[in-house]
Amino acid sequence: MSSGVDTECERCQCHSKDKHPAILYTLLSQELRPGGARQRCLCHQRRAVCLRTPHVTCRAASDVLVKTINFVKNVAAFHLLPREDQLLLLDSCWVPLFLLGLVQEMVTFEVMEAPAPSMLKKILLSGQSKGQEPEGTQPTLAAVQRLQWCLNSFWRLDLSPSEYTYLRGAILFNPAIPGLRAPLYIESLQWEAQRALRELLHPEGQSRFSRILRVTSSSRSIPAALVTDLFFRPVIGDAGMGELLVEMLFEVAGWPQAPWLPLPC
Repeated sequence: MSSGVDTECERCQCHSKDKHPAILYTLLSQELRPGGARQRCLCHQRRAVCLRTPHVTCRAASDVLVKTINFVKNVAAFHLLPREDQLLLLDSCWVPLFLLGLVQEMVTFEVMEAPAPSMLKKILLSGQSKGQEPEGTQPTLAAVQRLQWCLNSFWRLDLSPSEYTYLRGAILFNPAIPGLRAPLYIESLQWEAQRALRELLHPEGQSRFSRILRVTSSSRSIPAALVTDLFFRPVIGDAGMGELLVEMLFEVAGWPQAPWLPLPC
């Protein structure tokens, strides 16, 4: 993925206000690099980024999310669970399921440095009380690179359509979520999905199964806020993603065409 972000940092956090290197940074750089050469500044990793082509990527992401929720809707065993468990599972699994959908649909994207906020926005944000954060957070280059690493790990697995299906079932039914009313039943469903996946992997067997589980585990570490802000904030604005997911699951059909969710031009 091409980030489109310059590597030079104009306002480096490793420097003091007068642009001279901080003493601690200078000493550490000399210790870490042979010959006392100064270590390359990594402040660009903390730069805020956004999608380079949101009108294309957000539409593709919306399509993937609809397919993801439709998969959950079509799992008969899911509807046998108490509604509270359905909501807990949805909240826990939608990000890894969505990422798996991006991989299967071969959705790629590029980011660029986010434009600086306007002077009016700076004034409004500066008026917020201490400890109060804005509704949305801008993704950083480092966070997006971790996300891309996770997607690339899935792509390297080269999953078959059947493997995608069974893996989705194993992701959906996660008995480790606190507060479930039917954890034993959910555990049995996950075991069945994993058993089917293991049988499908024969003769590669346990080694490939372990690799799949490791990559899946890494996808669970991707924050929902990152996925929301990167792929859906340009579409949904300040709306809560959790509420929209519930509406998609229980009420709204054809989410991307909903009149209150216009796609960016």
